[in-house]
Amino acid sequence: MLTYLDFERPIAELENRIADLRATADNGAVDVEQEIRRLDVKTKKLLRDTYSKLTPWQKAHVARHPERPHFKDYVEGLAEEFIPLAGDRAFADDQAIVGGLATIDGRKVVLMGHEKGDDTASRLKHNFGMAKPEGYRKAIRLMKLADRFGLPVVTLVDTPGAFPGVQAEERGQAEAIARATEQCLALKVPMVSVIVGEGGSGGAVAIAAANKVLMFEHAIYSVISPEGCASILWRTSDKAPDAAEAMRITAKHLKDLGVIDRIVKEPLGGAHRDPAKAISRLKSAVLEEVDALSALDKREILSQRRSKFLEMA
Repeated sequence: MLTYLDFERPIAELENRIADLRATADNGAVDVEQEIRRLDVKTKKLLRDTYSKLTPWQKAHVARHPERPHFKDYVEGLAEEFIPLAGDRAFADDQAIVGGLATIDGRKVVLMGHEKGDDTASRLKHNFGMAKPEGYRKAIRLMKLADRFGLPVVTLVDTPGAFPGVQAEERGQAEAIARATEQCLALKVPMVSVIVGEGGSGGAVAIAAANKVLMFEHAIYSVISPEGCASILWRTSDKAPDAAEAMRITAKHLKDLGVIDRIVKEPLGGAHRDPAKAISRLKSAVLEEVDALSALDKREILSQRRSKFLEMA
C-alpha cells in the first residue's frame, strides 16, 4: 500500500474512495464505473496541481520517500548484466555504496551508487546509505578500474550524508571523501552522476563530481540537511522548512545556479508512484549523456569536468 505524505492527504482521500468503489464494483452489486472515472480525473488533476507547487521542504519529503526506487531497483531496471565488486582492499566492504561492472543497453560501464535499503534489516545492512571511509575507498577503486579499462562511470546518489560516527572519523572519513572527489576529477573516461533522492553534503559530492550531473525533478542536493542547517542557525529543527527555502536545494534552483546540468522529469506524483517509468526516463537521459561524452577524447573529458567545477568556485 502506498505511503502518503502529509500534504497528500486530500489525494489519499480520493484514492481511498476510488478503491472502495472498485471493491463495490467487484461485488457486482452496483455499477460505479462512471463515478470512478470522475474521481480518477479529479485525482490526477489534484496530483498535478499539488506537485507543481511543492515547496523545497515538501520536495525534501518526496526525495526521502521510503518507496522511491533504490539502487538495487535501478540496477534491475537499467542493466542487462551487473557484476558487483566488493571491498576497498584495505579494511572492509561498506554496503552503503554498492558498485560493479554493468552493461546498459549494450554499453559497458562501471555503475555504483548509494543503497539505503527498503526495510529494517536492509537499512541496517546498508547503514541507511551513509558510507564510511571504506565505502569511498571502494568507490575510488572502482573509478581507477574504470580508468584502466576505458569504461564510463555512472553514479547514482541517494544519501543523507557520510556516516558521522567516531569510528568513521578514526579511519579517515574526511581524507577518504577528499580522495574520492579528487579521483572523480582525475578520471579520463566519461562520468555521469544522477541525484536520484537525497544528495547530502560531501557524502554525495564524493561520487558526484562528474562531467554531467543530472537530478530527478523531486530530488534534493545540499551542503547540509535542512534540519541540520536549522539546528545550527536557529537552534531548532522546527525551522527546517525555512532552511530548505534558503538553501535552494531543489533541482530547479540548482539548474539555475549551474550546479547541475539537467533535470530528469519524474512521473506524476513522484518516482515512488511509478518506479518503472522513472527508471526508464533515467536510463534514456544517462545514455544520452554517456554517448555524447564518449565522442570526446581523454583530454577533452578531463578538461570539461575540471572547468565545470572551477567555474563554480
